[in-house]
Amino acid sequence: MTKAIAAKPDLLVSSVWGGDYVAMYKQALQYGLFEKMKFATTLALGVAPHAIGKDHPEGVIAGVHANYHFTFPPGNRWPPNKTFVEKYFARWKEYPNFQAEGAYTATQMLKAAIEKANHFLGGWPDDDAIISQLEGMGYAGPGGYVYIRPDNHQGYKDAMTGFSKNVPEYPFPILDPDRVITIPIRNITAPPGWPKGEPTSTYTWIEQTWPTVKA
Repeated sequence: MTKAIAAKPDLLVSSVWGGDYVAMYKQALQYGLFEKMKFATTLALGVAPHAIGKDHPEGVIAGVHANYHFTFPPGNRWPPNKTFVEKYFARWKEYPNFQAEGAYTATQMLKAAIEKANHFLGGWPDDDAIISQLEGMGYAGPGGYVYIRPDNHQGYKDAMTGFSKNVPEYPFPILDPDRVITIPIRNITAPPGWPKGEPTSTYTWIEQTWPTVKA
């Protein structure tokens, strides 16, 4: 922390998340780091919403884990999220994190695949039959549309980030509803058929196909 401050950067980017991030920002407050430089994170809000305190600075680029925060998409625009958040809060008396949304969405997609395979076969489907229905499936989950790519069986949804903001409605910071940034997942993911690369296929795809920006 002291080395970062001593370097006097214009911008500090943090990639820690979860409990490590909570400990880091609390320490940064003690050193006055946020007054000395701009600050951006990949996963500032990548924890249970209530784990971040009101003392967290506003205006920080605050990424989320698994492209989900319970306030986005907003309920007035995306009923699946409104219903999910309301039911989750009614049962657990807290707001859902990315793990809750991911577990719910994955379970619902698996359920839909089993039911569809059962309809076609007229009985309980085997693994291959279920997989065949998951391949290419699209699902409107709380966090938006999720798509299972047939070539690698991975779930994809658009990426999102934003800026931290304290609002009266919640005892913790949320994503500023006026400054959420979404990025179509196809724009930042290697397409099907791209050769396996090191360290990842997306890395080599970006390196080889994205234009180079020169100062």
